Amino acid sequence: MSLPVRLADEGFFIPREDPLASYLDIEAIISAAKEVGADAVHPGYGFLSENATFAQRLAEEGITFIGPSPESLRLLGDKIAAREAMSKAGIPVAKGTNEPISDSKEALALASEIGFPLMIKAASGGGGIGMQVVNEKSDFESALRLCQGRAESAFGDSRVFIEEYVSTAEHIEFQVVGDGSKAIHLGERFCSIQRRHQKILEEGPWLSEKEREDIGAKVVAGAEAIGYRGLATFEFLRNSEGEFYFMEVNPRVQVEHTVTEMLTGIDLVSLGIIVSSGAELPIKQEEVIWNGHAIQARINAENPVTLEPSPGKLWECHWPGGPGIRVDSHGFSGYVMPEAFDSLLAKVISWAPTRNQAIARLDSALEETILLGLDTLIPLHRAILEESDFLEKKINTDYLDSHADLLAGD
Repeated sequence: MSLPVRLADEGFFIPREDPLASYLDIEAIISAAKEVGADAVHPGYGFLSENATFAQRLAEEGITFIGPSPESLRLLGDKIAAREAMSKAGIPVAKGTNEPISDSKEALALASEIGFPLMIKAASGGGGIGMQVVNEKSDFESALRLCQGRAESAFGDSRVFIEEYVSTAEHIEFQVVGDGSKAIHLGERFCSIQRRHQKILEEGPWLSEKEREDIGAKVVAGAEAIGYRGLATFEFLRNSEGEFYFMEVNPRVQVEHTVTEMLTGIDLVSLGIIVSSGAELPIKQEEVIWNGHAIQARINAENPVTLEPSPGKLWECHWPGGPGIRVDSHGFSGYVMPEAFDSLLAKVISWAPTRNQAIARLDSALEETILLGLDTLIPLHRAILEESDFLEKKINTDYLDSHADLLAGD
């Protein structure tokens, strides 16, 4: 049992042989919500949080889904449709196809127009599944078949599309919230330190005021163009020339929402609940003020060298504290980290007036953390925090691959 369940007024168990099924059985969850008299359901940031069918079924039962409408979820869940909608709203997109590709000869002709290297992407799903970089023309047809097969297996949708590959890029995302009519942005987060296309360290701010104002206006226009209600993150790649390219919209609260909360003092989860209730946005764009610097380290239960999962019992757990430190976790002494779910155990966030101070504060907090019984990424995070390229902000999405010796000799 996790800490939130222990702290809750009431817990409702949905037993299944497969643990994942407990969180994915839509009808069982709706039945539980009705039994306890819930008038709203918050889906968190995993499992059914982006599932349009779940949102639709809740609406049919008169229960509020704390998130966007089923229509928005369907649109944004289709990367091809989302790409077209955002392009029409004035958001820059990478060169690519606006229709799914299937015929290999036709696809190869389109690929040759775009140029190599390029990326083949699944139209549905996420998490890096169904994505393949193709460097040479001779590799294209086999990569196309591979991506189509993976997409069909993972998402039940074999549609793929081609997009220009943006190499040596920075991954930058914008936090947006809309009430179905108006939208505002709450600035950017820098998320380039990743493994397996999944972020492990995020920070902000990162851009100049002019860049923030320019891209911020575009993402607000994109959200308003589709009548978006709820929290959303617009994700971009920025190439070495400083050009931004739209990737996707995550129509939910993000794991790293804490960085924005520390910078703005705005409770994003509460804001998402307010707009989902039908209320108008309670704050205006000019009221959003960014202060200082914040960094979040994802404390995954993984071997810090091999990055393999490390489930098991957490025999002792001590979290850090002090000025500018925040810890979000479901773990505690005696908690058993399960094998079936994501390896995220906690998030440790630091805030300080400057980036260098936030780095030092986070390193001290990680040094104070005691987690016995599991391997975690803490040694890797501490190595990153003192590495020269990181300190000098020379960071791209290939950072971990190009710094494979961070823990050499440990």
